Amino acid sequence: MMKKFTGILVSSLFVISAAWAAGGSPTVSSDIEKLGMRLYNDKNMSFNGTQSCRNCHHPFSGFADITNHLDPYTNFVSTGADGVSKGGRNAPSSAYAGFSPILALDEASSEWVGGMFWDGRATGWDLGDPLAEQAQGPPLNPVEMTMPSKDAVIQIIKDSDYVNLWNSVFGTGSLEDVAAAYDNFGIAIAAYERSTDVTKFTSKFDTAVLSDKEKAGRDLFQTNCASCHSITKAFGAPAALFTNYKYANIGVPANDGIPSEGADLGLGPIVGDAAQDGKFKIPTLRNIALTAPYSHNGVFPTLMEMLEFLNDRSVFTPEVEENLSTKVGNLGLTPNQLKEIEAFLMTLTDDY
Repeated sequence: MMKKFTGILVSSLFVISAAWAAGGSPTVSSDIEKLGMRLYNDKNMSFNGTQSCRNCHHPFSGFADITNHLDPYTNFVSTGADGVSKGGRNAPSSAYAGFSPILALDEASSEWVGGMFWDGRATGWDLGDPLAEQAQGPPLNPVEMTMPSKDAVIQIIKDSDYVNLWNSVFGTGSLEDVAAAYDNFGIAIAAYERSTDVTKFTSKFDTAVLSDKEKAGRDLFQTNCASCHSITKAFGAPAALFTNYKYANIGVPANDGIPSEGADLGLGPIVGDAAQDGKFKIPTLRNIALTAPYSHNGVFPTLMEMLEFLNDRSVFTPEVEENLSTKVGNLGLTPNQLKEIEAFLMTLTDDY
């Protein structure tokens, strides 16, 4: 069954790639979104011209890593443009990320909210936009796209066939100040990621009537999951985002398939507070059926295994045993109830 599914998906990928090559028109409207789309899909943004943002954030995998999606049992993290280097964390979806606010401490709850990446290190404190700051990271990351400098990235834009589009958005001469241009590089990609080509709100949950099983799952989800994965509108979004953009240590075990020099402490080192060690950003559940493997280290290859862990984590040893959340791990749900929640989560897949 896996081989058949993989074959269908690969064939579909060929079709969509051919459509792009033929000049297919994604649902982007403004010039800055169109520019961001070109930057997002430009493989020249990697040192050897083999990798774009889309490689690790592909629509067919809910804008997470398509390679991991195809084989979540052995691929947990993304492979760099050199074909060898591996990241330390599972690539999260770039869809619905644009609603995440600037990283800040909520005084009422003493919880951190916002930022980008699993650990919140793209805070938004510099550009006022965490998503734009996140987009600046991969091209210069030595285990990702491996570009040698900001100057090298900006030179790619100067030599591109979309340089006139850049100039129409940011102005003639805007590529001469490399630091400012690199900020605009991130801003343009963020604009595309916020467009309806990426952030769609077109799932069955948004557009159709749920089945009885899906409704039962929704009710169970509301009771057991919605305190972190909110089912109500928030952050200025037109519909539920299924996240509160906060951070939690849910007790995820270490993934032996990812080389590590020690425990991954997540948010703690970013904000300089040991009380945040082991906490990672609570992800949106939109398109969750497409974004396997699951958690920050990809240790759970299937959605059901992730749900089973959240229901009962007693057989697992947390990678970081401090600051454990008490909201999950002992939910007491039956196997049938987990299947109903899974059915509901399947309704969150957008129509791409």
